[in-house]
Amino acid sequence: MSELTWAERLFGGFRKTSEKLSENLTGVVGTAKLDDATLDDVEDALIVSDLGPAAARRIRDKLAEKRFGLGVTERELKEAVAEEIAAILRPVARPLEITAFPRPQVILVIGVNGSGKTTTIAKLAHWLQEDDYGVMLAAGDTFRAAAIGQLATWAGRVGVPIVKGPEGGDPASIVFDAVKEATAAGIDALIVDTAGRLQNKRELMEELAKIRRVLGRLNPEAPHDVILVLDATNGQNALSQIEIFKEVAGVTGLVMTKLDGTARGGVLVAAAEQFGLPIHAIGVGEKIDDLRPFDPDLVARVIAGVA
Repeated sequence: MSELTWAERLFGGFRKTSEKLSENLTGVVGTAKLDDATLDDVEDALIVSDLGPAAARRIRDKLAEKRFGLGVTERELKEAVAEEIAAILRPVARPLEITAFPRPQVILVIGVNGSGKTTTIAKLAHWLQEDDYGVMLAAGDTFRAAAIGQLATWAGRVGVPIVKGPEGGDPASIVFDAVKEATAAGIDALIVDTAGRLQNKRELMEELAKIRRVLGRLNPEAPHDVILVLDATNGQNALSQIEIFKEVAGVTGLVMTKLDGTARGGVLVAAAEQFGLPIHAIGVGEKIDDLRPFDPDLVARVIAGVA
């Protein structure tokens, strides 16, 4: 059997999301013209499909502007919804680029435990390696049992060096050692795992502030990226995670994982509309190459169920 293309994998991965939106839109259109009542129904359908109230209102307003009073088929409505979703997503689609000089580019990866943070780091390392960048990992999540071992296993699989310390050790000192080693080895990208504790925001904030201070002594520009990994199955709860991590960690970009296991993929649109943070990549599976750069037009068509 031939390998599925990325587009085919996305359509498969987002199937639950697009089916949910289709179900919610079915019955809204058909014979009716797009009047206020029908547009209200469309807006409601978009909200219950996890696109969020702000994005739903924006799409409703655009549909009203372009097609008010016209008859519309379900296919035409989906095409129009896809177009408006793409307009929301395009400004935030930004690939992760390795541009730091001097090297390495320091990428802090944050996210709650269970978000897919560790596997995302491995996939990101693999992806950068494919682009011929030298990559190193730093095991800065020293408090979660087995986190260091898990990251070390992935480093071995992907074939990249890792800097680690004892469980319960000081994350800032590990990051300090990692930056020195990466600099000496001429590494392009240093990806740092960090603790995913949100129960104690103050503790996490202090820990990240300490890491930043240590990095600043070695390279005033570091960290160059602070990437938040989000689990799409959390739906609207992912938005509150963005809010908190923006406050405690100064998030610069997002990666959304587990889009293949949920009907809540519309939260991507809500996140783009509400926060405007760059979305670097999305993940739709467990394989090492199941993380890819975020393509807003393709994702918009997938969410709207327009093949």
